[in-house]
Amino acid sequence: MGLELLTRGSDNLRWLVGLSLLEWRHSPVIVHLIVWVLGLLGELVILATSVLVIAAGQYTTRARIPENGFKNWDLVDLSIAGARVCLLVCLICLYAAVARGRVEERRHHDEEVQQLDTDEASPLLNGSQGYHGCANGQATRRTPYGSTNGDARRNSNPRGDQDHPQQDVEAAFYRPVKLPHKSWFEYCRGYSVFFPYLWPSKSARLQIVVLLCLVLVILQRIVNILVPAQLGVVTDVFERKNGDAVWLKLGLLILYTLLQGPSGLLGSIRSILWVRVSQHTYRALTTAAFEHVHSLSLDFHLGKRTGEVLSALNKGAAINQFLEQVSFQMVPMLVDLLVAIVYFYVRFGSLYALFVSIITFYYLHLTIRMAATRADQRRDMVNADREEEAVKNDSIMSYETVKYFNAEKREFERYGNAVKKFQDAEAKVTYGINHMNMCQSVVFMCGLLIALLTCGYQVTRGDRTVGDFVLLVTYLNQLQGPLNFFGTFYRTVQSAMISGERLLELFKIQPTVVDKPGVKPLQDCSGHIKWNQVGFAYDKRRTALHDLSFECKPGTTTAFVGESGGGKSTVFRLMFRYYNCREGSIEIDGHDVKDLTIDSVRRFIGVVPQDTILFNESLIYNLKYANPSATEEEVHDACRAAAIHDRIMSFPDGYATQVGERGLRLSGGEKQRLAIARTILKNPKIIMLDEATSALDGETEQKIQSKLINGKFGQDRTLLIIAHRLSTITQADQIIVLHAGTVVERGTHLELLAREGQYAAMWKEHCRAERAAKQPVSSGS
Repeated sequence: MGLELLTRGSDNLRWLVGLSLLEWRHSPVIVHLIVWVLGLLGELVILATSVLVIAAGQYTTRARIPENGFKNWDLVDLSIAGARVCLLVCLICLYAAVARGRVEERRHHDEEVQQLDTDEASPLLNGSQGYHGCANGQATRRTPYGSTNGDARRNSNPRGDQDHPQQDVEAAFYRPVKLPHKSWFEYCRGYSVFFPYLWPSKSARLQIVVLLCLVLVILQRIVNILVPAQLGVVTDVFERKNGDAVWLKLGLLILYTLLQGPSGLLGSIRSILWVRVSQHTYRALTTAAFEHVHSLSLDFHLGKRTGEVLSALNKGAAINQFLEQVSFQMVPMLVDLLVAIVYFYVRFGSLYALFVSIITFYYLHLTIRMAATRADQRRDMVNADREEEAVKNDSIMSYETVKYFNAEKREFERYGNAVKKFQDAEAKVTYGINHMNMCQSVVFMCGLLIALLTCGYQVTRGDRTVGDFVLLVTYLNQLQGPLNFFGTFYRTVQSAMISGERLLELFKIQPTVVDKPGVKPLQDCSGHIKWNQVGFAYDKRRTALHDLSFECKPGTTTAFVGESGGGKSTVFRLMFRYYNCREGSIEIDGHDVKDLTIDSVRRFIGVVPQDTILFNESLIYNLKYANPSATEEEVHDACRAAAIHDRIMSFPDGYATQVGERGLRLSGGEKQRLAIARTILKNPKIIMLDEATSALDGETEQKIQSKLINGKFGQDRTLLIIAHRLSTITQADQIIVLHAGTVVERGTHLELLAREGQYAAMWKEHCRAERAAKQPVSSGS
């Protein structure tokens, strides 16, 4: 009997390994070799034991067969054992042949690579004749992947030839059509970035709660054994008609049943205790994701798709759900299955333990394989869901644009198509789930049928009691719960992990501009700026700034002019440390900004952008955003300096007026003046004005410029101004004319006019435009 069970167990294991031969991409592998070698040793032991038993006269068969039939049965038994040994030897030889082929293939590949390297080096030794069939030195040669030129292996094209154009960098956080397949190990290794946020390391109280929950889970596992065992005891008591003991046994059965299950007493207490831990995990994870997005550099935010980022940030709940399911459902389920196998071995014998093992392994194998084949379908559904959210968010945020072009119907169709794609993908996933459920039921019921037939036969023979049969039925049905849950859990976890992939990708994106280790903060700032031969490029194929040098002394005003794309906005972005220069250095008060913390540099710089974005809050909230501790009088003074105070007081709600989404309830000029007032409240030593008054009329602009440059606020502050309206910068201490990212002219307004260069031409064009704008008024008068 022992040899028979050992043979069945080894057959089951080898059958599972055999399935992997068809499913793994690079089979056979070392795992198969190990299993086959161990199986061969076991089969040799079984064969040798069988021979010794037969030789000793102890026949392997238990059937009562006549004397002349024993030798035939034994020969059949030995033949089968020998065939199994031969099969394993053949499999081992197969692995050896495949492994040898792989070694030869790797050797040939290395020789080809070495030959290619030699061919590339030959022109250096033999001159231009080193490559054949090419007159201009651009050789064509054969590679394992086809014909290519000498530069192809380096994947470089410094001149940007049309034959090998360089591809632009992908937009930040684009949505891939299809993600690569990942194993559970790869998932766990990738998701390890979330683990520090999942454990309440800073709360001893929550850690105690987690330990209590684990204790309750262990008690639930014990109760899962006690319920079917007690039911069997009650059945035997009824069968013996022992009325004295039946009430106690029934009471224990009811008590165990009350404690059992996720909705039982123990499960409910565990769920109540886990609420705070779950909330802590969700809060820590979503807050960390939110902080991470804010820490990313400008290049990410310039290329991101807002709807995609918001959709990814909403996936923190999926990660939290994944943790809870793994901790309190998957791990206890695996423990239940292992305990069931051990319990059946102790209570019913090795045969029933083997039944449970086979049912469990094949059920799990079927579930994993069928769910894995549908991973792409579920990923398509998740991607379609994200696309639906992205379309909805983008359309609502672009409400005005939709109205400007009467595109409501187009947006309705676009969103409807996104919903339809999601529903189509969802239908495929639903069909796959139902198909898998049917296959799971067939596998489990076949195993259950075999186990019940065996136990029923033993009950009819009197080898087992009716209580044993009831215990077996109850426990197997109870075992079906964890198995069915595994199917549901695997799909749920797979969905949660696929949903969390987007959040994981977001966490993997790192800021490109960070503080160097050991840098110190800028403690004080006088506003002395110096650029030393600065070079910068957003894309290696095109230079944005080249050999740019200038100096701004404290308390002076420097204006940057030039054609669009000349590098003016890039100067401001480098100054505010959105990027680091690739060549040269940028100094503030003699310190290279790379040797200072980013936050300390930005604390002394105030920026007034051309396009001002406001929060959908009150005016006072947006104004105090620069300085939350500012008093009401300071806010009013800043607004007077920006020529916006009287306008605000004319509103019905005054400073409590709500500005609307992104400040759309205000005009462009009002938003620009609010931005100037907000910068005044920040009280920086360096002020950068990027077309900050482009939406204002000339009179208001002159008023604000005089206060900023010549007024009290502009004293002892360094001003950097970008302006297309040249009349606003005539009083600047120096005007820098940029062209193609470098300085072409530098000087005061009068000095540049005297040179009659590019600035003088721009000034003439500006004066001509001003006269043209006034001409209709003069004619009308």
